[in-house]
Amino acid sequence: MIEFCFAAIGVTAPGMHDWRMARQVLRGECRYAPDDTPQPVAGMLPANERRRAVTSVRWALTAAQEAMSASGYAAGDVATVFASSGGDGETLHALCVALAGSEREVSPTRFHNSVHNAPAGYWSIAAGQRQPSVSLCVYDVSFAGGLVEAASQACVERSAVLLVAYDIPYPQPLHAVRTVTRPFAVALLLTANPGRETLCRCRMSVESAAAGTTRAPGALASALADNPAARAIPLLAMLASDQRDAVRLDYLDGRQLAIEPLS
Repeated sequence: MIEFCFAAIGVTAPGMHDWRMARQVLRGECRYAPDDTPQPVAGMLPANERRRAVTSVRWALTAAQEAMSASGYAAGDVATVFASSGGDGETLHALCVALAGSEREVSPTRFHNSVHNAPAGYWSIAAGQRQPSVSLCVYDVSFAGGLVEAASQACVERSAVLLVAYDIPYPQPLHAVRTVTRPFAVALLLTANPGRETLCRCRMSVESAAAGTTRAPGALASALADNPAARAIPLLAMLASDQRDAVRLDYLDGRQLAIEPLS
């Protein structure tokens, strides 16, 4: 069991272009429009890197930039955890097409965008970051895995850690076997101790799955149900609410993360 704080949030999603819009949707203050999909540009990146950045990088960095802009921290001074269930599907598709052809020539840009820590690399350039960075994949529970890693780092190192979780639809034929329908990216800044910017202090533990998983509210449950990164939505709903209840997220080996708000 560990205790930590949420200090800032960034969201990039269909119908929720930023945390302000997401909070309104999650509080039931406005109608959710899932077909209203943003086109992130990752404005922090220098022009050359922005041209090379693939879709997943732009989504991840846009959410990360919003969270850091809302915090009292310099982006370059914060450790990061990037979590995705599958990386950039468009790049994987392009590599498969190239390798299936007669020439079998892979673009160097495609290759460096194919590695799982590509968003972390782009972020280090954009933010001038020299702090530790972890990129991980835990398939459908990648958000929960990233939350455990980020919260553990924040508590052990007594420092701020930025968690960025993202998943983007794959093109066909990969989409037929990995059916992520809509993109989603979220960034959460975690700290060990409360401060002026603290949104919520929480206690988190790994427990059995007996109590059941907390589900996303309303239309969000169906619109983003197949996006692993969007499993963050019940937690976001808790952070958006004035009356905060504990959240349970699926984790490994039939267990769950129980996240209980303390303040």
